[in-house]
Amino acid sequence: MDVMSLLIQLVSGAVGGNVGGLLNKARSLGPMINTVLGAVGGVAGGQLLGGNLGAMIGGGTAGNVGTSALVGLALPLIASFFKPKKTA
Repeated sequence: MDVMSLLIQLVSGAVGGNVGGLLNKARSLGPMINTVLGAVGGVAGGQLLGGNLGAMIGGGTAGNVGTSALVGLALPLIASFFKPKKTA
């Protein structure tokens, strides 16, 4: 694992997390938490799925960005289901 791949995964995941928050505004966890969860998901997804899913998306850097963004988008959305709904 090199530093450049890790940075790509962090940034792609953070962007994906914020996109996930924008897609589901009613259950968004806020920009900061969406960014952190997205970055964590991006790194985890890039490390675990980067080779397999990344090759299907486009391989190389494009696959790394795509995989990290997808998992970064999914993690805040999944976490938002544990947030109580707002009443009013």
